[in-house]
Amino acid sequence: MEVNCEGCAGCCMDWRSLLEGTAAATRDDEGGGTDRRHGPTHDPFGDGDGERAPSRDPLDGDPNFVPLTRDEVRGFLEAGMGEALTPRFWEARGEDDGVAVDGRSLAAVAGRPAFFVGLRKPPKPVAPFGLAESVWLPACVFLDPTTLQCRIHGSERFPDECGAYPEHNLALEAATECERVESAFGGERLLEADHDDFEGLLLGSQAIGAKLFCHPRPADLEGIVDRAAAGALTRADRAELVAIAAASSPGTLAISDHHYERARERLLGETDGDSGSEGDGEAPSWVGPAIRDWQRRFRNADGTVPSPAVADAVETDRGAPETPGWDGLE
Repeated sequence: MEVNCEGCAGCCMDWRSLLEGTAAATRDDEGGGTDRRHGPTHDPFGDGDGERAPSRDPLDGDPNFVPLTRDEVRGFLEAGMGEALTPRFWEARGEDDGVAVDGRSLAAVAGRPAFFVGLRKPPKPVAPFGLAESVWLPACVFLDPTTLQCRIHGSERFPDECGAYPEHNLALEAATECERVESAFGGERLLEADHDDFEGLLLGSQAIGAKLFCHPRPADLEGIVDRAAAGALTRADRAELVAIAAASSPGTLAISDHHYERARERLLGETDGDSGSEGDGEAPSWVGPAIRDWQRRFRNADGTVPSPAVADAVETDRGAPETPGWDGLE
């Protein structure tokens, strides 16, 4: 697979507002609107045979949600970066397909609401696609606004789904962000597109407990589902879902109570460099404070957009990894 990513990062942000001429980054989890035309990369309930029924709509509006595996969720928690994680629910196709929570019918497996865990998108000032001036867009927590490169690319935390993009979309005969960017802004992004391998997609039953997680207690989600749809999830809300994901067992609906308690306590107890929380003794993670700083700056921006270089103060000075830039990269 060969792609031209310099100056793009279309798969790492919600750039639809550039076409609409309106600001989008207004939600806590920064879905930025309800237009779902881009949709998720694939239907997690499908089996990959090309005969799937119409996809279920996600409650959030993120067009580029990256689903993480259970082991990746555990890895982010162990690294003290659980604040980077957020869940995604789907609407059920019909009453016999879902579970009622907060007055909504959620897609479910065996009566258990199903969800993904992915990466949050706080508002960041970015200038992709050759824009002369920066704009506020919901962008992946790990995206460096200055270089438009991933801060964890090449590290053990880099998600498999990110590494397989856009191959997975092409394997499913779905449009890629590369192609959408080409259509909207010109240029060549998808330079080579020969791929038809479903390996690693985790579709159908093989996704359960490995990437598609199922909450065993729907009543515990009262209030959480409404806040998820409104983009107003709290840290405790995210901790509940992330803990279930971390405690899941691939291929089954089993949940480990020990892993659930450990994961939930770990996320809620993460050291916060802004609040002075002592957490469990680890060095403060830059992730949570940076997300909250971006949100504060966006709320207080009053229509102004700073240079992407402000990321040095928001992210890098808090300990975020540097990115290499594009000079010398092939």
